[in-house]
Amino acid sequence: MGNRMTARWLAVTGMGLGVACAALSGCAPSSGAADAKGKKDEAPQVPVEVAMVERGSVRASYSGTTALEAQDDAQVVAKVGGVVRQILVEEGLVVREGQVLARLEDDQYRYELAQAEARLATLSEDVQRHRELLKERIVSDEAYQRTRNEYDAQKSAADLARLRVEHAAIKAPIGGVVAERLIKPGNMVTANQPVFRITDFDPLWAVLHVPEKELARLRAGQAAVITADALPGKAFDGTVLRISPTVAGGSGTFKATIEVRDDTRTLKPGMFTRVSIVHDIHSNVLLVPKDAVLTEDVETSVFVIEERAAPPPTETKDGKKADVPAAPAGPYLAAVKRPVTLGYINTTHVEIVGGVQQGDRVVTTGIGSLKDGARIKIVGKS
Repeated sequence: MGNRMTARWLAVTGMGLGVACAALSGCAPSSGAADAKGKKDEAPQVPVEVAMVERGSVRASYSGTTALEAQDDAQVVAKVGGVVRQILVEEGLVVREGQVLARLEDDQYRYELAQAEARLATLSEDVQRHRELLKERIVSDEAYQRTRNEYDAQKSAADLARLRVEHAAIKAPIGGVVAERLIKPGNMVTANQPVFRITDFDPLWAVLHVPEKELARLRAGQAAVITADALPGKAFDGTVLRISPTVAGGSGTFKATIEVRDDTRTLKPGMFTRVSIVHDIHSNVLLVPKDAVLTEDVETSVFVIEERAAPPPTETKDGKKADVPAAPAGPYLAAVKRPVTLGYINTTHVEIVGGVQQGDRVVTTGIGSLKDGARIKIVGKS
């Protein structure tokens, strides 16, 4: 009987120990437990876009904004009074210097000219006759001179009458585009009344008021690029025409005048433009996109892509594997932070004076999510 009780006790005790092991997971796992749990997750890969470090040219420039001005802008006035008989041009028409724009009624001026010329012809005959009589000493020098003076005065009157007839045809004082017409047929105009405005679109001027610190960098003859908000995607070439030799005391600026030539006449006077004056060019230098540059406090850096071999497993002091994300099984790409020295900067690229080499790949998109040495995955074009 004692043996049967001992066997029962051992069976119950064994079942209890098995349940306790299962509950506390303190017993050795079976050989398939590790496979069921699976490997620990590898370190995540940060998706990024990259660009190649290339050689090229970069320009240093000063940029400003201003409204375009016409170099030649003329207000055409009537030189004589009269009724507008005919208008020969309209707004927007290109005209040449001396072209007739409108005509006034000139009948009265022509009658006055005919009278003056007839009187002049009579006096011309008198002068000729007195000249012959003077040779014969029939008339005195005084009599001849009086006739000559009358002729000269009448000649001036005839010339003035002829000029009034010519001025009845209103002409363009400069070549350009008719910007404004201020009269209509049948209007009565007076002398010196504005009747047209003509603007010469070639060239146009962009006048900038530049801070005095730029005075040593800018000079006449430098190239400029002009863009207008009203004409997206278009750029126009210009040249610095002159630099003012003085600085305005109140504003601390000097005036730079840029000449803009536009054969297409797309640019218009008064149009708001952005002007960039190129004052230096660095050629055959290393360039990276502006998006690749990270500025933190006083340090400027880029993330360069490097291919690295898989590191050995990380172990603790007692020789066991550390509880960290598993290392990559093979070579992988890492983003390595490198300090760089910048040179000139344009709208899209930055000159790198030191820190990278031609052919390096730098991160352009995703830079904000990176740490030095982070595993990355390149997406998009590389």
